Amino acid sequence: MSSEAPRTQPSVAVAITGASGALYATRTLAALLERGHQVELVVSDYGRRLLRDELGETASVDRLVPFLVDRYGPGVKAGQMTLHSNRDLGATLASGSHSCCGLVIVPCSMKTLAGVAHGLSRNLVERAADVMLKERRPLVIVPRETPMSLMQLKNMVLCAEAGATVLPAMPAFYQQPRTLDDLADFIAGKILGALGIQHELYPVWTGRVTQGG
Repeated sequence: MSSEAPRTQPSVAVAITGASGALYATRTLAALLERGHQVELVVSDYGRRLLRDELGETASVDRLVPFLVDRYGPGVKAGQMTLHSNRDLGATLASGSHSCCGLVIVPCSMKTLAGVAHGLSRNLVERAADVMLKERRPLVIVPRETPMSLMQLKNMVLCAEAGATVLPAMPAFYQQPRTLDDLADFIAGKILGALGIQHELYPVWTGRVTQGG
């Protein structure tokens, strides 16, 4: 992790919580870094466990940058990443005066979704989300749960009504993905698009008709 340095452009925040889908998180991180963004990262306790359980010990938070370089290539070094403690409610992300241009929670656990929906701000992830909503900045929530209960659906509606983009981890298949990384590219691309960041992570739909379609 790099220490915080003077920035020439607003940063982008990424939060990782304990829902399945660590690959979506790492692909999103890599895509932002490849494009030279300053990334401010917050990982919950269960998010830390998620990275290790789904991607192995080499993807633990203290080894995350080398993991990203190894998996996605040296282009990741174009950006910088700063790690914040989820317990630090005095971090920069907890203040609307901080020039962070957006936050994505990927994946977003149902517990975190509920906390954001009801403005609880019990930790830095929830507080940073609250800041994005009150400052009218992009907040992208990527839930990964199925099936969903009525309470979970209502919490997503509350977040959407407050101004968040609810972007479930539902990859498309028109691009004929062949690997898990192809599916992760699609979700990461959707996230970047929701943040207003250009990308070429998946082919756009051209309207072509396939045989038998």
